[in-house]
Amino acid sequence: MQTRITELFGIEHPIIQGGMHYVGFAEMAAAVSNAGGLGIVTGLTQKTPADLANEIRRCQAMTDKPFGVNITFLPTVKSPDYPGYIKAIIDAGVPVVETAGNNPQQVLPPLKDAGIKVIHKCTSVRHALKAQKIGCDAVSVDGFECAGHPGEDDVPNFVLLPRAAEVLEIPFVASGGMADGRSLVAALALGADGINMGTRFIATSEAPVHPNVKQALVDAGELDTRLIMRSLRNTERVLNNEAVERLIAKERELGDRLRFEDIFDEVVGVYPKVMTEGDMDAGAWSCGMVAGLIHDIPSVKELIDRIMAEADTLIRERLARAIV
Repeated sequence: MQTRITELFGIEHPIIQGGMHYVGFAEMAAAVSNAGGLGIVTGLTQKTPADLANEIRRCQAMTDKPFGVNITFLPTVKSPDYPGYIKAIIDAGVPVVETAGNNPQQVLPPLKDAGIKVIHKCTSVRHALKAQKIGCDAVSVDGFECAGHPGEDDVPNFVLLPRAAEVLEIPFVASGGMADGRSLVAALALGADGINMGTRFIATSEAPVHPNVKQALVDAGELDTRLIMRSLRNTERVLNNEAVERLIAKERELGDRLRFEDIFDEVVGVYPKVMTEGDMDAGAWSCGMVAGLIHDIPSVKELIDRIMAEADTLIRERLARAIV
């Protein structure tokens, strides 16, 4: 299957693994790239630019296929050393960067000068158009179903993707609710050039997370995620657990008076406890509604091969039969 995304990134299948905190290590990215997709190392999971440089070297030792690095720009009390991370990426010769969060315009010049392709994650058409205007090579359009931060517009992919297709000139992938061959075919039909999967890739044998996390995704249904921090306009979709219930109770009690400090215990330092230690009630962690479509824990190659085979069957047989 060839699309503008496979051509842009030099990959076999139009499937991208999104950057995920404490999931996007070298093992995860290399497994996806070796299976024909585009793996992504999560930059800010590495505590320093030197750590990221080492993680990139580890990934390069595991695959000779293209992979990328995610850099997320979010407001924080202490800003990460973004120039240092960007230099580490450029010096290592990484071919693709996935940016997310705030406008990435500040880092585009050095990345573009180094010949690096940039794909920016967007939750709205207006943000996708802005990314196109400032020079991003592609965008990931994230619908309301997605894990993590879905924005504040609450537009699902069945509307968001066709709207993006109407106005964008650069390639884009669909993100949020992507899990199988049906997702891929639907995304292509709605105008996307491929798909971005996050939550689904966590439930694979190579994902470097605790088995409890993978089993939680298999056990979860489509109704088991919650939206938190809406009153802070920093909405995040997470898997429900005891900590999330406490957080939501605080939000209800405090309303517009809620401050980040009030939910510090439920959201800060959570990912190592969940992803590494397997404490499923440690706090709020990102999970998409697509958990309802996760029923097993295959290898990454098995998953990608299955997606492509199912997509091929859908296109050649089921959809062809529908044409009279």
